Amino acid sequence: MANAVISATAETILKMKDHYKTALVEKVPQGGVFSAKINGCTITAYKSGKVLFQGANGEAESLKWGTAAPAKPKSLKTKTSGMALPDNISDLSLIGSDEVGTGDYFGPITVVSAYVERSQIPLLKELGVKDSKNLSDPQIIEIAKTLLKFIPYSLLTLPNKKYNQWQRKGMSQGKIKAILHNHAIQNLLEKIEPTVPEAILIDQFTEANTYYKHIQGQKRIIRDRVYFSTKGESIHIAVAAASIIARYAFLKAMDTLSEKAGFTIPKGAGPIVDKAAARLILSKGEAALEEFTKLHFANTQKAMKIAGKK
Repeated sequence: MANAVISATAETILKMKDHYKTALVEKVPQGGVFSAKINGCTITAYKSGKVLFQGANGEAESLKWGTAAPAKPKSLKTKTSGMALPDNISDLSLIGSDEVGTGDYFGPITVVSAYVERSQIPLLKELGVKDSKNLSDPQIIEIAKTLLKFIPYSLLTLPNKKYNQWQRKGMSQGKIKAILHNHAIQNLLEKIEPTVPEAILIDQFTEANTYYKHIQGQKRIIRDRVYFSTKGESIHIAVAAASIIARYAFLKAMDTLSEKAGFTIPKGAGPIVDKAAARLILSKGEAALEEFTKLHFANTQKAMKIAGKK
């Protein structure tokens, strides 16, 4: 049994509950928020902030949400490196940074940083810009095509082959995301020079000190006026814009993979994904998974079994 325990904020636990909504079980232990069974793993989240992953795939499943390490949960809402979010942050000219594809077995991780001036905020609201998770794929495509015409942005797409190489070198998904966010923000700052944003807001996926620990070896580290918050898209529309552009790029990448596969590649990491991966193995061989998938996900072993390879 490869069990694992991580600490998570209340906001992250709600995201997890939504992520596992199709696998939720009725029986929840005392003090629990939810319990779910998926990919040979039982996930139980507690009000204390602890999330327990039990089963043969427990450790692999926990990696989707961060490093498995017991720790006291800390508030991620309004502070980073001792700095509280400015009271007027939602009205500032700001760079927002968000990522898509981290929980999907197929497809790349896409990270986008987008710059929105305060004068553009009303326009983005009229365009329907909000968290991409609350928009349908057709809506995302329509809004993104408009945003790309006038919003300065930096897009980084990490192909699965590169992701797998980094993961085998011992990089956690949190470290990979931190590196990509830092690079995307740096690229965008250079693109909008001499303009200087009033703030930079990263949709938070880890504590600020852990984020900076992840990128400590990078040539340039962006720290000035950088803030972190969970649900960043609800704090500033620039994060929502970044989320939409990132999702649009992810959808295009999935279309490309589908063309290469010869059939539609599904999103997510559920049973339908296992079957699609098995189909890919049977049609193109096991080696194809290196290009199409995040190999360390538990889906790999399930697909191999379905394909009769194990």
